[in-house]
Amino acid sequence: MKIGVISDIHIPVATKSLPPKVLELFKQCDLIVHAGDAVERSVIDTLRSIKETVAVHGNMDSLELKNTLPLKAVFVAEGKNIGVTHGHGVADDILDAVAGVFKKQKLDIIIFGHSHKPFKKIVNGVLYFNPGSVSDVVHAPYRSVGIIEIKDGKIRSEIVKIDQ
Repeated sequence: MKIGVISDIHIPVATKSLPPKVLELFKQCDLIVHAGDAVERSVIDTLRSIKETVAVHGNMDSLELKNTLPLKAVFVAEGKNIGVTHGHGVADDILDAVAGVFKKQKLDIIIFGHSHKPFKKIVNGVLYFNPGSVSDVVHAPYRSVGIIEIKDGKIRSEIVKIDQ
């Protein structure tokens, strides 16, 4: 299973639309995960028109999205338990903050956003994965999305730089 991961798009504030490269990349995925801060509903609708999409709301999302998308989501893909949350908190303690959201759940992968900084690290057997931001280079080193592949019980993850 191939999962496209995206967060912190901030449409229409930081960008007007999703880059074509992201749309093409996600067409090759089996599932899309959005970790918050789409800002407008149209972003989620666009992602859902490409593939099935699991989405949570972030701190900058519209009231409509905050009322219709959950704060966190948990699902199983290829036998792996995956949690998704936006990740409110300062950058220094964001891993503790996102882990705390799922403290009573056994997860293999925790997907989060918020900091705009791409991140992937295994801590105590759990992959913590932030795809970065597809629209911001002020707080992030570059624009990016992520891909997580689960095959034969193994998890592989990568950050994909997006040139606009």
